[in-house]
Amino acid sequence: MRPGTPVSARSSWLVRPLIVLWLLVFSTLTLAAGSPVKSPNDSNDYRYLTLDNGLRVLLVSSPGADRAAASVNVAVGSGDDPADREGLAHFLEHMLFLGTEKYPDPGEYQQFIKSHGGSHNAFTAFQDTNYFFDIQADYLEPALDRFAQQFAAPLFTADLVDRERQAVHSEYSAKQKEDGRRFYSVKKAIANPDHSFSQFAVGNLATLANTEERPLRPDLIRFWRNHYSANLMTLAVTGPQSLDQLEAMVRGRFAAIENRGLQPRHYSTPLYPEELLPAKVTAEALKDVRNLTLSFPIPSQRDEYRNKPASYVANLLGHEGPGSLFDVLKRAGLVDSLSAGSGMDDGQQATLEISMALTPAGLDRQQDILKLTFDYINLVREAGVTRQRFDEARRLSQIDFRFREKSDPVHDVMRLSGQLQHVAPEDVLQSPWMMESYSPEAYQAILDRLTEDNVLVSLLVPQPELATPRLTRWYEAAFEVTPLDPRALEGDTPLTSQLALPEPNPFIPDDLEMVAGRTMAQPERLGEDGGMALWYARDTRFGTPKANVYVSLRSPETRASARNNVLTQLLVDAVNTNLNAWAYPAQLAGLDYSVYTHLRGITIRVGGYSDKLHTLMTRILGQLANPDISEQRFAIARQNLIDSLRNKSHERPVAQTSEFIQNALIEGAWQTDARLKAASSITLEELRTFAQAFTRQLDPVMLAHGNLTEASALNIARQVEAVVLRNSERVEVARSGVRELPPGETDVLLDVDHPDTGYSLYMQGRDTGFAERAAYRLLGQIISSPFYEEIRTRRQLGYIVYATPFEMLETPALGFIVQSPGASAAEIDAAVRDFSQQFEKTLSSLDDAALTREKQAVISQLLEQDRRLGDISGRYWREIDRSATDFSSREKLAEAVKRVSAKDLLATFRRSVLERDRSLKVTTSREAEGNEEVVRQLTGRETVSSS
Repeated sequence: MRPGTPVSARSSWLVRPLIVLWLLVFSTLTLAAGSPVKSPNDSNDYRYLTLDNGLRVLLVSSPGADRAAASVNVAVGSGDDPADREGLAHFLEHMLFLGTEKYPDPGEYQQFIKSHGGSHNAFTAFQDTNYFFDIQADYLEPALDRFAQQFAAPLFTADLVDRERQAVHSEYSAKQKEDGRRFYSVKKAIANPDHSFSQFAVGNLATLANTEERPLRPDLIRFWRNHYSANLMTLAVTGPQSLDQLEAMVRGRFAAIENRGLQPRHYSTPLYPEELLPAKVTAEALKDVRNLTLSFPIPSQRDEYRNKPASYVANLLGHEGPGSLFDVLKRAGLVDSLSAGSGMDDGQQATLEISMALTPAGLDRQQDILKLTFDYINLVREAGVTRQRFDEARRLSQIDFRFREKSDPVHDVMRLSGQLQHVAPEDVLQSPWMMESYSPEAYQAILDRLTEDNVLVSLLVPQPELATPRLTRWYEAAFEVTPLDPRALEGDTPLTSQLALPEPNPFIPDDLEMVAGRTMAQPERLGEDGGMALWYARDTRFGTPKANVYVSLRSPETRASARNNVLTQLLVDAVNTNLNAWAYPAQLAGLDYSVYTHLRGITIRVGGYSDKLHTLMTRILGQLANPDISEQRFAIARQNLIDSLRNKSHERPVAQTSEFIQNALIEGAWQTDARLKAASSITLEELRTFAQAFTRQLDPVMLAHGNLTEASALNIARQVEAVVLRNSERVEVARSGVRELPPGETDVLLDVDHPDTGYSLYMQGRDTGFAERAAYRLLGQIISSPFYEEIRTRRQLGYIVYATPFEMLETPALGFIVQSPGASAAEIDAAVRDFSQQFEKTLSSLDDAALTREKQAVISQLLEQDRRLGDISGRYWREIDRSATDFSSREKLAEAVKRVSAKDLLATFRRSVLERDRSLKVTTSREAEGNEEVVRQLTGRETVSSS
């Protein structure tokens, strides 16, 4: 398993959406009626209530917060689409943003949110649709007024209906070449046709046809009336206002939503046809990927959220420690990642899934992998269910919930509104962590479903050999379904004897006390310990015994060539591979780490509970100083890198245009072709030589921040010196810059095999001073909503449309990004130029009040409150990287924003957007010529100067 996998055992067990236990400390808390159980570290106040129309509400008062947010979750999704109107739920989600009786202007809601420093969006899932926004806290009430109207009195304006179906089609088209969407279409194609999961969820011009014989608007309104009802909605609102104030804001507005007394759809039809399993489905990938997944139908787990038996099982199956299924397969060179966790759950039935990324050798030995997987399942079934493992998981959960940190308000409300649909109100805060009792019978019941005759094996690979291929309807993904013989999956393999269940976790923290002393205002330099710059800040403001330590090893070797860039990546892969099995228990115990490359070298970051942090750091340092690079792992890592570089040509067109701009202009970055050429010829001996050379000359720097004493920080620094720096020469490695574009517009055309046209217009500032950066930030803020409204909503040129500040390494810029399924690059550019000419009038007439409002929106984002220790650690580390060690860059930039005049703003717009001085326009085509000469010219230019 790798961090960040949505349904992995790590994400559902380690990173805290897994278990919440009653803590002993809870016995000291008296909870007010209507309040959910909260963490002792949570200073917010909560109130749960049900409005007269049946709408369920959770209010969150967060005193002193600078941002507010709200989310409505509707228990209606793509599973409710009529069979002859696939995509209608998704289309309705789009339409609710486009005008209401009280606020008829289709762009008003977006403009209001954006102008007050916020953001908004929505998503449609199989059984839920979630709408959300965040905003400056002082503007919560008027934002809620607009938000509530979308559910109470939407207009469904006729001409916007036809226009927005084009946007839905553009969204479908933009992702038509994505393997994730294509494979999802295969899953739907093999599902039970009587189950609505089998239907096309996104929608396009065909399924949302709008003709005189079959007009779309009446179907849309009928769907809204037959499916949207207050009693199917849950609302979460957070802000600094008191609970009484929040309730007053909500009651009158959301009570206007009609309660139609509807019930959510229930599913009794099996997800898979009865005769399908066991089976194997093989699907064609466009990218160089090799993914193997085992899906097992199990009963729905929604009612089991207090004990989570499926998560207990998935935690064991997805473990990465010594002897685990993943560890054995990875050491054998057969897989690169493995995750286990819940898949789909429709309330009646669910799936438990084990997913693996295969190596080329693993692809050839699929049968052995499947056999070993069932061997490990049998081992878990026979000996994995123990009280000790449950108690260990409970202890970790107790610690996590006890010291829970805040997250972004908008993510909080999205999660809370969704969970209110499925858990008791008193559990809504703790439900992701709950595991109240040891339930061996329930664990065994899950394990009894994980059998050879109850599995769907899915394989996603490029150019598979398909005897009788079928194509999915809308994505044209080739696939084939073949029966599996359960007996062929039984029996031991040569690797079976290496399997072992997890040992007790040695990293569970024992000392959870806070270090003595006040939180420091900013890091202080403790001098150079052994030639290393050491920055230290004690910080206990969040009441969590956690710390973050960064060590950057800057080496002149890394950016000397594209070849050295690749060698650095391969070195980091070796370090991470060697650490994984040993360090996995540490990650389960709340210690996370990353070893990653950057423009100047390699950084090690270790964070989490400070008690055993030094142990993990010491082990990582040892691996970096003396990496064990096997021939097998080298071959796998090099092939993975080659695959990932080749796969870039299959990314969305705008992803490729944006990456071209960054690689062409940032010093030390290299174009994909140069890195691919290097990766294809690098040898193992060359990598081993590079690993020794990397540490010979270093420019090291360290930050220790959080629940650490100065003595602890110095001790870690001495470990770095003793293990890594003892034979290193101290050198200075300068920070990269951004190359200055030549005067005028530079045009580049990329060859991209995609039906859509990609368009990225990058308009560069003159210097890296705060005044110039402020002007571009403010211009991006003001122009973003009008650009979106004109190019996407009115002209319907594409689904992916945005204007944004495009700052790289403090070099300011503005970016216009468009991906269109129907327009050519010339047509997009003409529309952008036309918009720019028209917007000059808008900008010229901007009054002082509007300018002040937009400035405040930018400033509120720059100075947004820190909610977690990691927010502050990351900001300190970025400041150290740019040598801004007065640690006040964001305050200086905010002050510069205040000083931008209307005249300054207009001059910046005319020079940058109208005249396109220092601009780079990158577009895509299927028949583009090479760009070697343009790249050569750009990479030979000097960097943008400071003011």
